[in-house]
Amino acid sequence: MRIQTLGNALSLLFLISFSLCLLWGLFVPPELHMHRAWAPLLPGFEWGSVSGVLIGLVEAYLYGWYVALIFVPLYNFFSRSKAA
Repeated sequence: MRIQTLGNALSLLFLISFSLCLLWGLFVPPELHMHRAWAPLLPGFEWGSVSGVLIGLVEAYLYGWYVALIFVPLYNFFSRSKAA
């Protein structure tokens, strides 16, 4: 498994999910907003401010790479040791 492939795929998945949650917040009542779920996971994210949303987008992208950088070496290690 390649880090670049999974890193890009996960980063885009997280960006799309975050963006859909932001769009959801524009069309539903405040008690159904998703920003309460994102705020603890994305330091600096603030619903309603442009800078807060940009920070959230960058952090969502970086989380994808974080997962890939941890997961791919572990996956490759265990898949090699099982094959031997």
